[in-house]
Amino acid sequence: MRPSRTRRGTVRAALTALGLLALGLTPLAAQAQSSTSTGARPVSDVVQTSQGKVRGTDRTGYDAWLGIPYADAGRWEAPRSAAKWSGVRDATSFGDRCAQNTGWDPGYEQTITTEDCLDLNVYVPDSARAKTPVLVWIHGGGFTGGAGQDTNPRKFVTQTGAIVVTINYRLGVLGTLNLPQLQAESKDGPGNYGLLDQQAALRWVHSDISRFGGDPGNVTIAGQSAGAGSVCDHLASPTAKGLFSRAVIMSGGCNLQSTAAGQAQSTAFAEEAGCATAADVLACLRAKPAAELLAAQKESGVSLSTGGRAFPVNPATAVQTGAFNRVPVMLGQTDSERGLSTFQNYDYLGTPMTAAQYESAVRSAYGADADAVLAEYPLSDYPTPGEAWTDAQNGSTSYTRWQLTRALSNWVPTYAYEFAESDTPHFTSIFRIQQESQAARDFPFGGAIHVDDLGYLWDYLGQTLPYDDDQLELSRQMIEFWDRFTASGDPNGPDTPSWPKFSDRTGTLMSLVACDTSPASGDAPAACSKASRAFPAEHNLAFWQKLLA
Repeated sequence: MRPSRTRRGTVRAALTALGLLALGLTPLAAQAQSSTSTGARPVSDVVQTSQGKVRGTDRTGYDAWLGIPYADAGRWEAPRSAAKWSGVRDATSFGDRCAQNTGWDPGYEQTITTEDCLDLNVYVPDSARAKTPVLVWIHGGGFTGGAGQDTNPRKFVTQTGAIVVTINYRLGVLGTLNLPQLQAESKDGPGNYGLLDQQAALRWVHSDISRFGGDPGNVTIAGQSAGAGSVCDHLASPTAKGLFSRAVIMSGGCNLQSTAAGQAQSTAFAEEAGCATAADVLACLRAKPAAELLAAQKESGVSLSTGGRAFPVNPATAVQTGAFNRVPVMLGQTDSERGLSTFQNYDYLGTPMTAAQYESAVRSAYGADADAVLAEYPLSDYPTPGEAWTDAQNGSTSYTRWQLTRALSNWVPTYAYEFAESDTPHFTSIFRIQQESQAARDFPFGGAIHVDDLGYLWDYLGQTLPYDDDQLELSRQMIEFWDRFTASGDPNGPDTPSWPKFSDRTGTLMSLVACDTSPASGDAPAACSKASRAFPAEHNLAFWQKLLA
């Protein structure tokens, strides 16, 4: 374990004994030389990076370097390496979050307009040594919200000994605009500035993580929701080749809309922002305050799209054909993903879904197949229209992800899971709402919802949830699984259930459930994490196969 700041005298004495002070090397200079040349774990809170020195902070069981700039970028420009600095940069607090509108997550009550936000955070356990495996976490938030600081990986790094890096990237229209005028400015891909930021962060990791004791040749990219979609985008990106060795896709899919669709959305956004008739549309948009762009985005958003060298094809096509960066993949979801969106779009607003809204939503989502969906999920089978909608959406979402899992398993080692701990406390934002609202406590979410699994890996949104002892054991198991996959591409090892590779023949995935060890449960626990083939039946995939194949 490295000496803390309170034991600097011990470091100085050791350096004196080695003759380093006689050579004119202070502890910080000796550390910089050592970490640069050997890739050893830092012995000081000051680390020399490619841009300059950064001073981190000691925490219990780990150290953290926060708010390190990894890139600079003007509005709708490709990221470039961050400017160098002189002296020692303070890295004991987070940098600014990227511009975004308000949200229900704690800390996002006010609009954020900062565009100088391309920072990352490095968490290094005391147990780390040279060439420690590295996990780079890409946050979710629908590509419109969130930040790297939302994830505190302290329990993950202290339990596993892995290094974790969390990142910021440009969001909303500032990260997705794809006007035709931008084609001439960017060879890598207009419409994907946020994804290009993520690749810039990965290049920083490749060049600098050894200075923190990490192994640039053993990097796993992982993300949830929009972060998961980002991971799949990088699987299909030629410019991401060699930047990572494994990939984790949590509650997300593989899809980018076409360049034409992205340009159409971008043109509509320019009109909403009042720049469509300007002599120079880009100059008009670049002159707008960020707050005005965010306001226009509420009315006319822009999604990510294909284009340029970085993202030439839809990743959904790439994984089907095998034309992607072939690395081991772990992927999965919660068992009631869409319970969250039903609550968020209806009951949270005080307007539970009506029967008429249910039919309208089904027809909007499923088009020519709507009658078949309404017949398969009739309102008479459910206590409320919202529960019917959640069940139907869970089925179609699960089918899409099942197909993705099958496609990936044709080309790379693939480990699939479903987080099915239905009694879990819901993630921080919902948990807080439930403390204040009986209606939220009574809402039938249908199981573990989107985001609920994150708290089992690390503290999310600044709160440790009240898990019981069995759920804490599930957390330990999940951290072990994720750590082993990060280190080797295989989640299996001692003290956890056997997790077979997914294959189209067996369709086996890991069902992640806490054991019930309460006295009333008897000697044989009724539910524990285990390999399972029940996923297709539980989500009615036979129906969706006939409908969507």
